[in-house]
Amino acid sequence: MTNILYDALIAPHATNDAAFLVQDDGSVVTYAQFVQRTAQIAQVVTAHGVSPGDRVLVQAPKLLDTLALYGAAVQAGAVYLPLNTGYTQTELDYFITDAAPALIVCDARDEAMIAALPSAAGATVLTLAGDGTGSLSRAADTQQSVFETVPRGPDDLAGLLYTSGTTGRSKGAMMSHRNLLSNATALVDLWQITKDDRLIHALPIFHTHGLFVAINTSFLAGAEVRFMERFDLEMILQEVPKSTLMMGVPTFYTRLLNDPRFNQDLTRNFRLFISGSAPLLADTHIAFQTRTGHQILERYGMTETNMITSNPYDGDRIAGTVGYALPGTEVAITDPDTGAPVPTGTIGMIEVCGENVFQGYWNLPDKTAQELRDSGYFITGDLGVMSQDGRLSIVGRQKDLIISGGYNIYPKEIEDVINAVDGVLESAVYGVPHAEFGESVVAAVVLEPDSALTPQDLAAQIEPRLARFKHPRRYDMLDALPRNTMGKVQKNLLRAGQSAKRQ
Repeated sequence: MTNILYDALIAPHATNDAAFLVQDDGSVVTYAQFVQRTAQIAQVVTAHGVSPGDRVLVQAPKLLDTLALYGAAVQAGAVYLPLNTGYTQTELDYFITDAAPALIVCDARDEAMIAALPSAAGATVLTLAGDGTGSLSRAADTQQSVFETVPRGPDDLAGLLYTSGTTGRSKGAMMSHRNLLSNATALVDLWQITKDDRLIHALPIFHTHGLFVAINTSFLAGAEVRFMERFDLEMILQEVPKSTLMMGVPTFYTRLLNDPRFNQDLTRNFRLFISGSAPLLADTHIAFQTRTGHQILERYGMTETNMITSNPYDGDRIAGTVGYALPGTEVAITDPDTGAPVPTGTIGMIEVCGENVFQGYWNLPDKTAQELRDSGYFITGDLGVMSQDGRLSIVGRQKDLIISGGYNIYPKEIEDVINAVDGVLESAVYGVPHAEFGESVVAAVVLEPDSALTPQDLAAQIEPRLARFKHPRRYDMLDALPRNTMGKVQKNLLRAGQSAKRQ
């Protein structure tokens, strides 16, 4: 038995001397060098007791060795579990407890904090650092640059990505080798990615977009990757004339449009701009085309499914739509209450089926059964409408999910933290449209009768308990939350109030 993901993505490059990563300091890592570094790290991983199926939990900077650790985990038959670098100690403790990793790899600056967590007691902790002094990197430097790849089948797990639910409890989406490979293969073909492409990669590598979409497709095609630590406007402007491809979130494109240097002349050699992870405003789509002559290609995906739909490479990319189902993927629009198909042109629940759909939620069989039908269709929780020719438009979310700057934010989790503050009676968190980030987080708060808390007081107490991207950008202090006759908070009225304020 082969290791289907490693054999398809990384093994073919063992003798490929073409550039793979071009880093911020100007250094170039060839594909062959990356394969060797992956093997060295795989040696370290297994030497520390990681066996096939074990979880390797990673909260580390965006580095060459962080990416090589992903390849090493796949080669060693382990399950790669990347975490947002903004997660707090409390959040980390939950993920470690739930996933029970055999190995934790963190930023060298966080080693003492993570090692002190009771949940980490049964795991080895290694570190990565930007200057190469992390314990994982130092150990890898002395290892052989070959490693005997561990066999893994199509249904074996390759990744575990946590995605929160409206209850506030994060869920681990189990991704198999087949899930990841099938999606990358479909995207390379659809977006016509080849070894002649040069991808500007300014995304983080702890979620589906930056890792499984951008990196896996580059592996398959043999494309060159301009590997940026973070989005840097000046760097992007320098790299655009030398590149052909960019995958980003709407924030990237609004920031580029705010700079007059970003124009048609600068982008004349570019092939494709792709946007995802958050809704792209129609105004941004139109302004981008007017300025550059390029139509941004918007697509739609989820942690549990990888990519589901995409606007066409050849053909109209219509603002406000997310295109057609990928080859090998089926999309159905159903009645949210009955699950029955609805007529074309009717709003309903988006369901998806295909080899890209995950294996279920880690340690949550009941939740898996609720959202993953026996037929193989996954109930996304998003509401959409399909045109006569099969083009999908997302019109809302049944769940209270907020997507801001490409990150998924779940109101219940934030509400629980706010409600725990002394002096708070209740709260309601929701998203409102934001031109740059897609959505912005707003918290409506009702205080206890004798409380004198201010928005600044709340912000100060929330700050250490939640990752920064989850912090409300505004606190509205209300006398009461609007409710319907059944007592349910009407967030639509809160959003409408915000809209009125902006007009």
